Amino acid sequence: MNDGPQKHSLTLKGHRTSVSLEPEFWAAFREIAAADGKPINALASEIDAARAPDVGLASAIRVFVLSRFRER
Repeated sequence: MNDGPQKHSLTLKGHRTSVSLEPEFWAAFREIAAADGKPINALASEIDAARAPDVGLASAIRVFVLSRFRER
């Protein structure tokens, strides 16, 4: 892991937002979205809707990715 977080734009509920994640998390997040047959924005919207108000979206995505890989 040589690279720091990379910022990407996502569209959630019609609004653009940017999220910073490490490249490995972006790759894993895209892999999960593809395996679920969902666009990355749709999966991010689901995570956004389920997260607690005091949890940042980037943190929620990281925990989601970690949880999915632990389930394997």
